[in-house]
Amino acid sequence: MLKHYATTLVLGPLLLLQGRHVRRVTPVLPEPPGAREGRVGSGPLLRVLILGDSAAAGVGAATQATALSGQLTAALAPRFELAWKLVAHTGATTNDTLRTVAALDREVFDVVVTSLGVNDVTGGRSPRRWIADQARLLEVLREAFGVRRFLLSEVPPMHLFPALPQPLRAYLGAQALRYNAALRAFAEATGDCTWVPLDLTQDRTQMASDGFHPGPRMYTAWAAQLADCVIGCWPPVSTVRAGSGMMPGTIQHQELS
Repeated sequence: MLKHYATTLVLGPLLLLQGRHVRRVTPVLPEPPGAREGRVGSGPLLRVLILGDSAAAGVGAATQATALSGQLTAALAPRFELAWKLVAHTGATTNDTLRTVAALDREVFDVVVTSLGVNDVTGGRSPRRWIADQARLLEVLREAFGVRRFLLSEVPPMHLFPALPQPLRAYLGAQALRYNAALRAFAEATGDCTWVPLDLTQDRTQMASDGFHPGPRMYTAWAAQLADCVIGCWPPVSTVRAGSGMMPGTIQHQELS
């Protein structure tokens, strides 16, 4: 962290100028049209909320069907009766998302998929404060929406974003790596969370035309990873309370509601 602060101090004026230049010259791609909630598939009921920023909203895809939400629901529909909703907005930080969630009508979700962090990185939020923001968001989702499993998507590899010039690309990329280390540790220490690494190709030609967002093929790979995680962790396991006659830490499967 000391190295990060020293870099910020030394390169701050240049990084600020480069950031302004990127915002000025990078094309602003729209959020794609298409349904943001629905019910598809057959099997046990699974209620999924997809939550987050422009990547969650599908920027870089032509329609929601080829974006994250459409491809994830298509991957899960053969196994579940899927009731799903997408709540995502371009530019959203974790705190923005917390305010959005607090204003939603109350309903029950089994699984929440998040895509958050890029705007927190570019906004200068420290990893420690960002994780505190994440913890608050998840607590609201547990208490108000009954969420039983969180899939926390890795912050994408910003050091590979073609839209970012050097040294801004390396600076933001290093901070994104710190975010991911903190997010992974947080998920591993939190029983209802799974950290989902983005095992995406480094072929930049598969990114959107703005050099900042995924293209459809990247959304396909991301959705497949998330679908595998959902299938692998559902129904969830839970720690049996002390006094149940089982050793602490023993797990048991819970049935789908």
